[in-house]
Amino acid sequence: MRTLTEQLTQYAAYHRDRRNIATHFIGIPMIVLASAVLLSRPAFTSGALPFSLSPAWVLFIAATLYYLVLDVPLGALMAIVSVLCIACGQWLAAQSTLTWLASGIGLFVVGWVFQFIGHVAYEHRKPAFVDDVIGLLVGPLFVLAEALFCFGWRPALREAIEAQVGPTRINADRATAHR
Repeated sequence: MRTLTEQLTQYAAYHRDRRNIATHFIGIPMIVLASAVLLSRPAFTSGALPFSLSPAWVLFIAATLYYLVLDVPLGALMAIVSVLCIACGQWLAAQSTLTWLASGIGLFVVGWVFQFIGHVAYEHRKPAFVDDVIGLLVGPLFVLAEALFCFGWRPALREAIEAQVGPTRINADRATAHR
C-alpha cells in the first residue's frame, strides 16, 4: 500500500493549477455530502447499535479506516468530517423522497460540474481517478490536506509533495493558448 505522501503526491500531480484546486474545494465536499445523502436510505436499525446503519455508514467507516491507516491525525480529522456529512445526510434522507433525491442528486451533479470545470478550463488534464480509481478516495483527503497546508500544517509533507510535482501555479500560458 502506498504511503500518505505517495497518495497525495500522485493526486497532486493532476492538480497543480490553483483555480482547479479551488473548484475542488467546492466540488469534492458537495460530492462527499451527496454520497452521504443518497446512501443514507435505506437505513437498518439494530438493538446492538445506537444508530441506524446505512450504506453511508459502511462507506464512510471503510474510507475512514483507510485514512487512519495512511495517517492517524489526518484520518481522525476525516472521521469528524465524515460524521458531520452522515449527520446531514441522515437528516436529508429523513425528509420527503423529493427533498432527499433533489438534494442528493443536485449536490452530486453540481459537485461534478465544478470538478470538470476545474480540469477542463484550468488544469487541462484529466481527473486523477481516470488513471487510478483510488483517486476517488484520495480526493477528499487531498482537499483537507490542502486546507491544512494553508494554516502551516506539516510543511515537510507539503515540501515532499512539491519536490515531486512542483508548486501550485496559475496556468496562464495554457489558458491563453486555448482561447
